[in-house]
Amino acid sequence: MSTVVNYKGKVHVFSKGAPDYLLKNCAYYLDGQGNAVGISDTFKNTLLGKLQEFAEGTLRTLLIAYRPGDKENANSEKEEIERNLIIIGMVGIKDPIREQVPHAVELCHRAGVTVRMITGDNPETAVAIAKEAGILPADWKKKNEEDYTVMTGQQFRNFVEGLDKDDEDNEYVKNIDNFRLVRDQLKVLARSSPTDKYIMATGLKQLHHVVAMTGDGTNDAPALKKADIGFAMGIAGTEVAKEASGIILLDDNFSSIVTAMKWGRNIFDSIRKFLQFQLTVNMCALIMAFAGAAVLKESPLSPIQMLWVNLIMDTLASLALATEPPSD
Repeated sequence: MSTVVNYKGKVHVFSKGAPDYLLKNCAYYLDGQGNAVGISDTFKNTLLGKLQEFAEGTLRTLLIAYRPGDKENANSEKEEIERNLIIIGMVGIKDPIREQVPHAVELCHRAGVTVRMITGDNPETAVAIAKEAGILPADWKKKNEEDYTVMTGQQFRNFVEGLDKDDEDNEYVKNIDNFRLVRDQLKVLARSSPTDKYIMATGLKQLHHVVAMTGDGTNDAPALKKADIGFAMGIAGTEVAKEASGIILLDDNFSSIVTAMKWGRNIFDSIRKFLQFQLTVNMCALIMAFAGAAVLKESPLSPIQMLWVNLIMDTLASLALATEPPSD
């Protein structure tokens, strides 16, 4: 992102962005005395080495550069303005994950839920954060070119060949066979865009998976709506994202998703247990009534006794089974 400032009759350009992208537009850097020095291979290697160090330390990096200009630059194209920039410096910003996140991710894995991280960070930073969160093993390393555990958004889009529509205007992934390979391996999608989120949700639903998606920006709304259940951030999320989602996280905490999942599964499990219990009791009562009528010529239980059995089984059993709290 660049800002053009008109100061004392001269137009100055100030830029910030991802180092691996902005560095291509830089020709100089400021040395210790404040002089603009041409970028050499030694300086570039040093900068990239420091970038790698920042990324492995889970720091999000920004390169800051500028270029003094003249009045003619104000009407120039963006590509012309962002050329021959002078590097001021590179900063690393720490955005620590919350303490509850690794445990929440572990609970998801134990519950059979696959957690995927889709982020705009560069691959090195994304991998470091994924390891810290427990999405990737601490000793993970890319094995070979057919290892799709970590991909960039561009690689993902090219590999699955994007989306298409059928005669009924339903969207589907063009290369579903390649998407199956991604589905089985992918854990981190770096340098991604909201479009990648949408493709991911579409492909997973096409393969009959239940999909939950999180997001906070306006551009995340299509993916949140496409997923079976969308989680929007209540604090940082935009109104558009909240309207497109099914659940709003009031505390913007990933562990709240695990809590919602636990209670949802608990309710489903409680209903199933109660129905199984009721079918068992009613079948036993039915068999007893038929057998008694066939052998003894009358039911072993009188109508009042049968009503009493149903009263006890329907009330006490429902209280016992329906109020059971969820467990990990």
